[in-house]
Amino acid sequence: MAGSLDGLVLAPVADQAPGQVGTRTRFAYHERNGEVWAEYAGGDVVRGHLVGTREGDRLDFRYVQLKQDGTTSSGHCVSTVVELPDGRVRLEEAWEWESQPGSGTSVVEQLTAPGERPAAGE
Repeated sequence: MAGSLDGLVLAPVADQAPGQVGTRTRFAYHERNGEVWAEYAGGDVVRGHLVGTREGDRLDFRYVQLKQDGTTSSGHCVSTVVELPDGRVRLEEAWEWESQPGSGTSVVEQLTAPGERPAAGE
């Protein structure tokens, strides 16, 4: 099982559809006793929150976000936690909007390897 997500900052490896999470979005994760939550922002997302649970390497959470255009949206996501060869964490996600039509998959990865300092601007 991959280590704790607590204190990690992750970012998508590719942009989603316009107006959604993208490569400029940053997720600040927290984890304690099987609970996971995160705050996120960047790109078209002004503010977002997710909350859910972790069982082994499986996350199950709901998310809600406020976009630049003033609209809100929410959905459900199930992610698999993967440890990369360099020690960073990757989340392989399957998500579905609950407030609007649409679903898909995405990948977010830890920005720096354990023990490294983030680059300027991260």
